[in-house]
Amino acid sequence: MPLLRVSSCTSRQGGKGTFGGKRSFAWTTRFAFLKQGDVKKRAVLNGQKIVVVMPAYNAEKTLRRTYQEVMAQDIVDLVIVVDDASHDETVAIARTLPHVQVEVHPENRGYGGNQKTCYHLALAAGADIVVMIHPDYQYTPSLLPAMASLVASGLYPCVLGSRILGGGALRGGMPLWKYVANRFLTLVENFLLGAKLSEYHTGYRAFARSLLERLPIERNSDDFVFDNQILAQVLWLGCPIGEVTCPARYLPEASSINFRRSLRYGLGCLATALEYRWAKNFGHSRLFPELLAQ
Repeated sequence: MPLLRVSSCTSRQGGKGTFGGKRSFAWTTRFAFLKQGDVKKRAVLNGQKIVVVMPAYNAEKTLRRTYQEVMAQDIVDLVIVVDDASHDETVAIARTLPHVQVEVHPENRGYGGNQKTCYHLALAAGADIVVMIHPDYQYTPSLLPAMASLVASGLYPCVLGSRILGGGALRGGMPLWKYVANRFLTLVENFLLGAKLSEYHTGYRAFARSLLERLPIERNSDDFVFDNQILAQVLWLGCPIGEVTCPARYLPEASSINFRRSLRYGLGCLATALEYRWAKNFGHSRLFPELLAQ
C-alpha cells in the first residue's frame, strides 16, 4: 500500500499554515486503494470533474498504453493531450482515442510551455481536479484514484506521486547519478523553502482547480524547471502538499533529459529556491508576487 506524506509551509507574513504549525512537517499513513469499478468512487470524489493532462513529445510507443490504464481507473472525465511538435505519430494516435482532447503546438514550446497549455485547457474544460501524468508510462496510472481523492477531500490542494518514498526509484531503474542529484537538490530546497518533501522533481501531480487559478504560471519558465517553480509557488501560498509513494519504470522509450540539460535544470532549481528565500525576506519577487502571497 502507498505511503502518504504531507508538507506545508508558513505564509509570507509568518502566520501558521493550514495545519497550524510554524514549521513544515510530514507524516505517513497507510492509504487503502479504491477498487476499480467501485460505485463509491464518485462519492469519494464528491462528483468533481477529473481531467488528466498529458504533455506529450514523441510518445507514440507509450501513449496508448498510458491512456488505457488511465481510463481503466474509471474516474476520469476527459484526457487532454498537448503535443509539443512531435516528429512521430503521437498526434495521429491521440486522435483515435475516445474522450481525448488533442492540442498541437505548431512549434516546440518546451516542457514548461506545454504544461501551461495543459493547465489552461483543463481549466477551460471545467476541471475541478487536474492530474498531470507523462504519456511515457514511467508512472503508474493506478494511483489516480488515490491522488484525486486526496485533492477532492479539500485538505490537500496539491498531491505528488513520489518516486523516492518507498525506495522505488532505484528499483524502477532510475540512474544512480540522477538519484543522487535528486536527493541533493531536495535537501537544499527543503532547507531554503522551509518544507519537507521527499522530492520536487516528479512529473506526476494533481491540483485542485482553486489552487491552479491562483498560481502565476505564466511567469514560470518554458523549460523543465517549470516543475520546480510551480511547487515553490504552491508553498509560497502556504498550501500543504501531499505525497503518495509511486513506483516508477524507466523504459528505453521513456522520455529523459541528457546530462547537460539536467545540469541546467539543477541550477534552475537552486535559483528558484534562492529567489523564494529572497522573497520571504524582502516581500515579493517576479516568481512570487506579493498580492498572491497575502
